Amino acid sequence: MNGPRRDGASPRDPRLSGAEVWLTGTPAELHALTAALAAAGHLTQAGTRWPLTGADAGRHRLYLRLTVTAAGKRPGRTSEQGGALIDLDAARAHRRPA
Repeated sequence: MNGPRRDGASPRDPRLSGAEVWLTGTPAELHALTAALAAAGHLTQAGTRWPLTGADAGRHRLYLRLTVTAAGKRPGRTSEQGGALIDLDAARAHRRPA
């Protein structure tokens, strides 16, 4: 290898854009999260689900890349059509054990 090492993206690769997300959870959780993120933006890349081992057996990890509009605004929606926030404490209280 001659000369100094160039540390960066290859000029032959397309420029990457959008948000990168690593998800870890059960297959059902990953499915629900992927659907929710796809509804919030546009999935440009979805990786392969990789099973975890040891104490995390039964869970998987997943890489996603997506584009999201600025300030969380989605085309065709007005502020009056906004969704309700989920009360996570109440949802956890009513959750059934697996």
